Amino acid sequence: MRILGNILWFLCGGLICGLLWYLAGLLWCITIVGIPFGKQYFKFAKLALMPFGAKIV
Repeated sequence: MRILGNILWFLCGGLICGLLWYLAGLLWCITIVGIPFGKQYFKFAKLALMPFGAKIV
């Protein structure tokens, strides 16, 4: 069920959402002060790409 949910989520907008979080993370990592925020945005991007079955730590 997780695989089917992830595939449907990915096709119905998860890809765009994940790419936008990844882009925001890259923009924040340009500055030294923004690196901690950028690292968290990369975690959000991973969660946005495959939310079903993921654990948030």
